Amino acid sequence: MGFARPRTAKDGRVRYIALYRDQRSKVRSAGTYSSQRQADKAWQKAEAKLALDRLPDATKGRQRFRRYVEDVWFPNHVVELRTRENYDYEIHRHIMPWFASMRMIDILPVDVREWVTHLQNEGVNPPTIRYCMTVLSAIFTTALNDLVIVLHPCKGVKTPPVHKKKRTIITPEQFDALYESLTDTRMKLLMEVKVETGLRWGELTELRPKDIDFATRTLTVSRVIIELNPRHHPEGGRFLVKDYPKDREHRSVRLSRQIARKVQTYINEEGIKENDLLFFLRQDELPRPRRLRVLLDPETLGFIEPECRYRHGTLSGYSAGKCRCQHCKDIYADYRARRREAGKDTPRRRRTINTDGHIPRTWFRDHVWKPAIKAADLRIHLRPHDLRHAHASWLLAGGADLQAVKERLGHASITTTEKYLHTLPDEDNTALDAFDKIRNRSKPTSIRAV
Repeated sequence: MGFARPRTAKDGRVRYIALYRDQRSKVRSAGTYSSQRQADKAWQKAEAKLALDRLPDATKGRQRFRRYVEDVWFPNHVVELRTRENYDYEIHRHIMPWFASMRMIDILPVDVREWVTHLQNEGVNPPTIRYCMTVLSAIFTTALNDLVIVLHPCKGVKTPPVHKKKRTIITPEQFDALYESLTDTRMKLLMEVKVETGLRWGELTELRPKDIDFATRTLTVSRVIIELNPRHHPEGGRFLVKDYPKDREHRSVRLSRQIARKVQTYINEEGIKENDLLFFLRQDELPRPRRLRVLLDPETLGFIEPECRYRHGTLSGYSAGKCRCQHCKDIYADYRARRREAGKDTPRRRRTINTDGHIPRTWFRDHVWKPAIKAADLRIHLRPHDLRHAHASWLLAGGADLQAVKERLGHASITTTEKYLHTLPDEDNTALDAFDKIRNRSKPTSIRAV
């Protein structure tokens, strides 16, 4: 609360100083006036201006969500390039269609709750909804700090619960079957190095001979390769080398004698130099364009279902009948190709694999991993990253120290490493044996043996 203090001048006249307190309770002057009424108006005006400066600019709050995100927030939000690519996709896929035309100041928690319900009704899975909420919350947090809004719309809004699934860990026997199903010796060595070191995919495919000290059998993880959409790449490329791994800290991984010997032999046989990639993709290994298929007469293919009026191998069968047999997909691909040739359509270009020598994830998954899984007849869902999980589980099951495993994998928290304890399928046998021992201790030995 401000006040006016009288002050007597040298000529004997009384003047009034307008005083008020700022946010730190420090007394400040708003000027000296000839009447108390003028002084009171002055300090009241100064206090009002101080309070107004602490409030958001009304014109900022009236801007549309799309303009704030695309012109202010996203260009200046500092995140990793791979994270920026993920943010860009989720924003334009799930967030922007709902909030784009709304004013920032008008978005309330009730609007965010309706958006979450809308995503659920559209069939978006809970992990994606939670990720989108994280992105949206980051947007509004920055807007709140920039005094664009006065209320954080995401506060108190809950997303659907994300159920934790049991981690699938491949056993040594299953890995041996997977290993034997491979025919390429390079891919065999790649998978063996991955399961014995626990390296992430980006760390493994950026590995070079200079990173391995064969005298001490020590592998140093100092770089990682990431795959980006050319729109998010600084130079419009596909691969970008980062001079630090995921945890932003270089680490060392000790190799076994047999894997170190195999890697050294492989380097000598292939003539790989110190700065060359250890595992690389040759140009002749890239997939060739698909050959055109012969389109059959729909009259000879029959109807999609007995009571359906749409035939296989027709556009109606693909679009209205929702059939995805090879005949329907071929006729639709031919239709799209003809429209492109006639200049009537501007569809997305055919996806191609371009590489500077690094092995793309999609190529490895489609041409190495999936065929090996099928050939080994492993009836479990496995990803290449699951070999890293297997590495951690095997170490802990073999009695390795928890802290040593944490440092070997490069985990930021030991809590992450603890998740790999007792994850092998046969780890529960000890508990069963202990239960059986107590459960049957009152029974005769002969019955127990049976």
